[in-house]
Amino acid sequence: MKRWLLPIILTLSVVGLIDAGYLTWEHYQTANIIPCYYNPRLPAFFSDCGKVLNSAYSVLFGVIPLALIGLIHYGILTAVILLAIITGKKFFRYWTMLETTIGALASLYFVYLMVIVIKSFCQFCGLSALISFILFIIAYHYLEYERKGWIIYIGGLIYKNIVKPFFFLIDPETIHIFMAQTGEFLGACPPCRWIIKELLPIDNPRLRQTVAGIKFANPIGLSAGFDYEAWLTQILPIIGFGFETIGTVTNHPYDGNPRPRLGRLPKSKSLMVNKGFKSPGADKIIEKLDNKHFEIPIGISIGRTNGIKNMTQKQSINDIVAAFKKFERSKVQNAYYELNISCPNLYGNISFYPLNNLRDLLAAVGKLRLKKPVFIKMPIEKSDKETLAMLNVISKFRFVTGVIFGNLQKNRQDPALDKQEVKKFRVGNFSGKPTEKRSNQLIKLAYKNYGKRFVIIGCGGIFDVKDAYQKIKLGASLVQLITGMIYQGPALIAQINLELIDLLKKDGLKNIVDAVGIDV
Repeated sequence: MKRWLLPIILTLSVVGLIDAGYLTWEHYQTANIIPCYYNPRLPAFFSDCGKVLNSAYSVLFGVIPLALIGLIHYGILTAVILLAIITGKKFFRYWTMLETTIGALASLYFVYLMVIVIKSFCQFCGLSALISFILFIIAYHYLEYERKGWIIYIGGLIYKNIVKPFFFLIDPETIHIFMAQTGEFLGACPPCRWIIKELLPIDNPRLRQTVAGIKFANPIGLSAGFDYEAWLTQILPIIGFGFETIGTVTNHPYDGNPRPRLGRLPKSKSLMVNKGFKSPGADKIIEKLDNKHFEIPIGISIGRTNGIKNMTQKQSINDIVAAFKKFERSKVQNAYYELNISCPNLYGNISFYPLNNLRDLLAAVGKLRLKKPVFIKMPIEKSDKETLAMLNVISKFRFVTGVIFGNLQKNRQDPALDKQEVKKFRVGNFSGKPTEKRSNQLIKLAYKNYGKRFVIIGCGGIFDVKDAYQKIKLGASLVQLITGMIYQGPALIAQINLELIDLLKKDGLKNIVDAVGIDV
């Protein structure tokens, strides 16, 4: 809130308090209702306060005068605004936003009663309504974070208590496709975009940073694995995402592994994932994205085509290189690439974990002289020693900008997994909370040993701002999520960004960059 507005807000609130107080005093002191200001040039409609103040609508439950309720409202509002000024506490700013909203809605209803039902206009009541509307407009515009905070809170409650229980009765892949296609529709609808943009995204200089030459409005991204058909590039910026990775995209199309491809583990806060690089293929994705403008940095995750029998290691490398070539020749305005070497749900014995195989793959991709940064999506099941050996190999290839930790949890005995939930699924691996601990350990390991060489992106188990902030403080410049959004709702992203601002202020940090690695 700008300081010069405070006297205006206080003055308006005090005027409203005086107006409501005068009407309350008149109600209790005399049976004769005060006349409105009379002007013979105005219709009688504007000159009969008594018709309004003596109507059945002027008291609540036949006992409590509305003027008294107005007096209480303005009294509370004045006190709350003063407390917000004196203490500077966020709680009172939130209360101010709530109180002005209640006042504006109530005034809107009272104006309707006067004009439409009673068919007369009380100038004193009109003054109170005008003050309420002005206060609401000022608060709406200048208390943006508080306004969006309320919307995020209410939206989260609705999602978790109404929408999610209903969605969780339906097959997860069906809901996934429905939500993705809904997002695509909303992203292509200008009025929908305007409304959502007013409600959700948080923009603040503390969250902006430049990573690998790319400008990010905030550090929260959508991980590869959700938007594998490039549905969501136009909707994600307006719900608060700072970046997105499409895919994983493969050179040739693949319909996905046999069902089940998705499953829910609510007690474990996890999803069973068995898609196996389900992809329409590079050509289709390029066709969809060619000449599209993106408001946020968009990445393309590339992996080897799944489902082709007897594909050799060399053929797999050639397949990946072919996909990169297609995107490099295209007009797609992606900001970066991800090279996914860690999907645990692929057929065949192809692996890029052995150091020689990893070296061969990176050497082949390096020959393309890619113009955009490349991030390697890493496994989380490898030991520290094995991970450091892989990072050592990767560090030799200068075209690789950074690494992402990490992918799915393969260990079905992990303590974070509920054993009874795991037994329901004979196939697949697990996202969400079961990946968090190891992801954080590897972020810290990579930052400690290669923090000056690699940009690190943290992925796995982010369900709230503390989860995201922990990854950042362990060394991640950016973070990605999927599962947390499914369990907490789309408003989670704006909520994390809003609360990140508070955490940075609390720690005395001017920018998100200052928080990267401070716990290492």
